[in-house]
Amino acid sequence: MPKAAMLHRLAELKLEHSDLDDVIARVIDDPGHDELRVRRLKKRKLLIKDQIAWLERQIDPDEPA
Repeated sequence: MPKAAMLHRLAELKLEHSDLDDVIARVIDDPGHDELRVRRLKKRKLLIKDQIAWLERQIDPDEPA
């Protein structure tokens, strides 16, 4: 995948990660919220965080010691 495409995907994932923060907060604020939905949203957020970390390592790999 070209670097430009990886940077674009990284930006998309960061935006989705941020949006999930807002969605999770709104769902939790609802007194009758569905705990299963909250867990699924948090799991999705964690998956996205892992994808962000992987892409960041691909874009800017650590230099060998």
